[in-house]
Amino acid sequence: MKAAVFVGPGQLELRDVPTPHAGAGEIVLKTGSNTVCGTDVRIMKGEKSAGVRPGVILGHEIAGYVHEIGAGVEGYSEGDLVGINPTVSCGTCFYCRGGAEHLCENAELFGYKIDGGLAEYVLIPQAAVARRALYKAADHLTPAEVSLGEPLGCVLNGVANYQPKMGDTVLIIGAGPIGLLHVMVNKYLGASQIIVSNTGEDRLAQARELGATATVDPRNTDVKEYVRSLTQGRGADVTVVCIGRNELFQQALECTRPKGHVSAFAGFAKGSLAEVDPNLIHYNELVVTGGSNTSRANYEKALRLIGEGAVNAKALHTDTYALDDLFAALDRVQSGEALKVSVVPEL
Repeated sequence: MKAAVFVGPGQLELRDVPTPHAGAGEIVLKTGSNTVCGTDVRIMKGEKSAGVRPGVILGHEIAGYVHEIGAGVEGYSEGDLVGINPTVSCGTCFYCRGGAEHLCENAELFGYKIDGGLAEYVLIPQAAVARRALYKAADHLTPAEVSLGEPLGCVLNGVANYQPKMGDTVLIIGAGPIGLLHVMVNKYLGASQIIVSNTGEDRLAQARELGATATVDPRNTDVKEYVRSLTQGRGADVTVVCIGRNELFQQALECTRPKGHVSAFAGFAKGSLAEVDPNLIHYNELVVTGGSNTSRANYEKALRLIGEGAVNAKALHTDTYALDDLFAALDRVQSGEALKVSVVPEL
């Protein structure tokens, strides 16, 4: 089969590799969609290396159809459309025992150590099947929509940390796919105002279509003053940073009211440092949280929200490329013009 093999930093190759077959306790999926994440690009460039195995097939936002079921596996049928929670936790470490399996000390991830979805078929190892990495999706969904269960699950984890309340004003810095997912989730949870900051009218228009009540381009308007003008001078109840630029973390602190919450949701460049005023946290008693990865519970909830139409995953799927055109797909992702790009075995 064809697969996108990560050889090493800066080296990604489309290769013919052996087609997997299901052994005892395993499942093989025929890939239906693998949406490309910014993390895939960072791995390819060598900017993200922790837990990444040279020789791995990339791709962790995976949806596919059950193709082959190994001996002893129950609960699935050939042809089932399923999504994969890419983090296979150990179930026994400190974090797994404490209810934070998404931070598992011994986790193995699809597209990092386990071969991922940028291939014609995906082998689901016995450990992943046993830890319930596969979830059946609603029949009416497309594979591309199911692929977006993974980023939405990550967003739900971040939301659980920053704890928005009904009636809150939420500032979201960044209108990429992740920022727009935060828009939709906060709308679903009852935010009264959702303010989105991003450069470019096209992205701001998309944010408004998906639930933003106000938008601002930081090139033209002071974001802090704009937010204060909409909040009786106080600032946002919650600010979520969805662009990995260090200076935006300081901006988030400045835009948030005393006793508010700030979420550093974006992935920032490894080894980089942000210069911030700690007195903003100290005197304003701000609560600062992060958000990384998804648990099985949040992944399952994400697929349910997509299936019920509470989150419009289809609106984020802007482009589809065949696996043979993978490098064009990656260029499209890096251009910043697309939202979510789906790679499929063939068109």
